[in-house]
Amino acid sequence: MRVLLFDIDGTLLNSGGAGQAAMEDALESAFGVTAPTDGIPVAGRTDRAITTDMLKFHNIPITQDNWQLLYEHYLSRLPQHLESRGGLILPGVVNLLDQLAAEASCFLGLLTGNFRRGAELKLGHFQLSHHFRCGGYGDHHHDRDDVAREAKQDALQTLGRTEHDDVWVIGDTPNDVKCGRAIGAKVVAVATGHYTSDELRRTQPDYLFESFTDVATVVESLIN
Repeated sequence: MRVLLFDIDGTLLNSGGAGQAAMEDALESAFGVTAPTDGIPVAGRTDRAITTDMLKFHNIPITQDNWQLLYEHYLSRLPQHLESRGGLILPGVVNLLDQLAAEASCFLGLLTGNFRRGAELKLGHFQLSHHFRCGGYGDHHHDRDDVAREAKQDALQTLGRTEHDDVWVIGDTPNDVKCGRAIGAKVVAVATGHYTSDELRRTQPDYLFESFTDVATVVESLIN
């Protein structure tokens, strides 16, 4: 059984900036912050790390209560931003997931920096949720390597195994490559997010694609 762990944003879909907009909206509704939030990196990071940095940036005390308030306001606003931002499923993704899900030798899961509920809302909005049977999420971890460990462990538990060496991570950032190596996985990188092919190539993924448009080639790379 080959375990395939997919990132979401920039890999499967582009939300049109819905996540960022919902977080900024949440800052205003929860704490009255209307000033812009500049310079906080988001690509390849976890929502826990991003929201913590947002609180710090605006000099809001980083307490569990404040973080929980921001989290709840974010999730309450994400659906309306997904609806209004005109995002899209990235090229080839629907056919790719359909073909991989039909392979008896493949087990599909998630490895995402999104909060678990945020991931469910995004995938549900784009009708992709049904493909994934396990996952690691950004609710608790600041380091994506720890999310990768969570994703692998969840896959093992779901499969009823204690160890497994045929794991792949599929993502669009250098952090996806890095976290894949942290769990001994092979990595497919795709340049449909914030990073160019040249930037991703320097991280030495096992395979690199400009997009998933050539579904047959991507499937062959993943199952052979």
